[in-house]
Amino acid sequence: MANLKEIRNRISSVSSTMQITSAMKMVSAAKLKKAQDAITAMRPYSDKLTELLQNLSATTDGDAGSKYAEQRDVERALVVAITSNRGLAGAFNTNIIKELIRLNQNELKGVDVSYMTIGKKANDFVSKQSPVQSNKSDLFENISYDNVAVIAEELMELFTTGQFDKIVIVYNSFKNAATQIVMTEDFLPLKPVAKDEDALQAETELDYIFEPSKEEIIEELIPKSLKMQLYKGVRDSWASEHGARMTAMHKATDNATELRDQLKLTYNKARQAAITNEILEIVGGAEALNS
Repeated sequence: MANLKEIRNRISSVSSTMQITSAMKMVSAAKLKKAQDAITAMRPYSDKLTELLQNLSATTDGDAGSKYAEQRDVERALVVAITSNRGLAGAFNTNIIKELIRLNQNELKGVDVSYMTIGKKANDFVSKQSPVQSNKSDLFENISYDNVAVIAEELMELFTTGQFDKIVIVYNSFKNAATQIVMTEDFLPLKPVAKDEDALQAETELDYIFEPSKEEIIEELIPKSLKMQLYKGVRDSWASEHGARMTAMHKATDNATELRDQLKLTYNKARQAAITNEILEIVGGAEALNS
């Protein structure tokens, strides 16, 4: 009977866990809808802003935006790692940590690397082995363009003042609820845009009137584009987190259901065997009395 009691306790424990994972799945599904709508709505604007900036840069002579495009020997690099504040999201955070390790062993090997962490999981990992420039985990309490713009301005200042020669962003890009793609993007310096034939031809065929000048427009667009790039990364990560957690909790609920069914089957078999043994003992005792 002690064995039966142990199985009953396990069934009760698994059922409670299943209720928790099912509730977390529904909560993440509700949050995912808002996060997905937000990132889907802003991607066209972000892509068009980047395209406009590239087209203007490709048709501009001189070194417009030079303070953000200054190419220096990379001695100090800053990696902006975007994870979540909570776990139970499958491999969501682990994939970012693996990418940070890969960067250190490859592209940034031999470079003095510091980190800016957005998300407690990244901060917990990084702080044990590398210097953390700053921790912005509280950003997820209120994700807004204005809050992200403040962080982007801080990053731009760190680069333009020469504290870092290269700034990289690592985050999960949202594809769908079941798929998140780890992205590693160069934030600063800006990559030089080559003047392709199409851009040169468009410049000669079309006579645009720029007010103010192209150079002034680019100087104004670059900070906006950088802020939007970081904001898109945060929004992508936010949507990816809820998608990963919903998928992980869905699988956990399915596994808990399967385990509960197996335990119930085991319990019924053990209970039937115990009843059979009791009947055999009764019959054996009756036979002994008759003898």
